[in-house]
Amino acid sequence: MSGKITKVSDVRAKTDDQLADQTTQLRREQLNLRFQQASGQLQNTARVKAVRREIAKVKTVQQQRRSAPANKGK
Repeated sequence: MSGKITKVSDVRAKTDDQLADQTTQLRREQLNLRFQQASGQLQNTARVKAVRREIAKVKTVQQQRRSAPANKGK
């Protein structure tokens, strides 16, 4: 992943499959960052926080989509 921060509107524009792929990529990046931090090789410490927030954005949109059909029936 690039160091660019994603807007929520960009996340909402993606399909469910794209969101799943993005979550996987972000989780891998998060793991790599944790390894770098543990070994003292991490240069950009702010990226850890940014990746965590990106994962939260994606998961929030996924949850909203899952609960949207249930809310329409009410």
